[in-house]
Amino acid sequence: MLIKSSRLSDCHESEVTPESLYLSRRHFLGGAMAAAALSGLPRLSFAESGRYADVAEAAAPSWLTEKLAATRWDAVTVKDEAITPFKDATTYNNFYEFGPDKGDPAANAGALKTEPWSVVIDGEVGKPGKYALEDFIKPYQLEERVYRLRCVEAWSMVIPWIGFPISELIRRVEPTSKAKYLRFETLVDRKDMPGVQSNFALIDWPYVEGLRMDEAMHPLAILAVGMYGRVLANQNGAPLRLVVPWKYGFKGAKSIVRISFVEEQPKTTWQSLASDEYGFYANVNPTVDHPRWSQARERRLPSGLFSPNVRPTLMFNGYADEVASLYAGMDLRKDY
Repeated sequence: MLIKSSRLSDCHESEVTPESLYLSRRHFLGGAMAAAALSGLPRLSFAESGRYADVAEAAAPSWLTEKLAATRWDAVTVKDEAITPFKDATTYNNFYEFGPDKGDPAANAGALKTEPWSVVIDGEVGKPGKYALEDFIKPYQLEERVYRLRCVEAWSMVIPWIGFPISELIRRVEPTSKAKYLRFETLVDRKDMPGVQSNFALIDWPYVEGLRMDEAMHPLAILAVGMYGRVLANQNGAPLRLVVPWKYGFKGAKSIVRISFVEEQPKTTWQSLASDEYGFYANVNPTVDHPRWSQARERRLPSGLFSPNVRPTLMFNGYADEVASLYAGMDLRKDY
């Protein structure tokens, strides 16, 4: 399936929210988060040699190396948009478990242990259980999905993820008729995650996100285990993260350890912190501004003072043709 993007008109850097205005979002978390010492990407091996020439080699578990080798490449892509350089995608992140600043995840996530890893499936399902990650992934064909990523802070990227549709997992675990939502819970590691060590942070760990069942069943929604032809970098949510390309980036729960099938809408982390700023749905919508900045335009990274890369934001991040029907009849200014 080819996801096409609209032609984007030129606009000026001054038309996008200055970064200083939304930096208060991480100050909102409060406190000084201690910096861990180790940094850098793990050295891993490529699934397909030469596919991403600028990406450092890396070491994946043998079971994942085998899965990556059988990946269906370019299963979904975007038209006429360049993939964000790997360096930008892995050094400019929000992953508050590792600190409040953009560089903290790359600086601090190297110490995270992603092996062994397990995922709990529970709630309203016929096949609950705790699964080793290799068993959790084994039934599924991995695909490369090149998606736009739009942060609520008005910056964006284009990232080649590797994963599988959440719908395949849902069918396999056999949800009951009471399962209306999926609740995603992430790792809390007080030893290797400096962000959760702070007594001043306002987040009530673990980080929690959620999707309505029909959103999770949509073929664009995936669980990712890789990016840029290789295993996920720790700072990007290794070893398992959620990717829902028509929603703001904070919906993409990282380092997932539990997926619960529930009857009631789960209270998500940012919704709990500031419900007037961050709603449950968090669909990319250029007509609904954040209370403190406009969502009409975005900075596509890389973007600098002398080479601004600024563009209009697309409804549902450019995926309106595929997903708008999910929200038919809803007031998207109210259900933001």
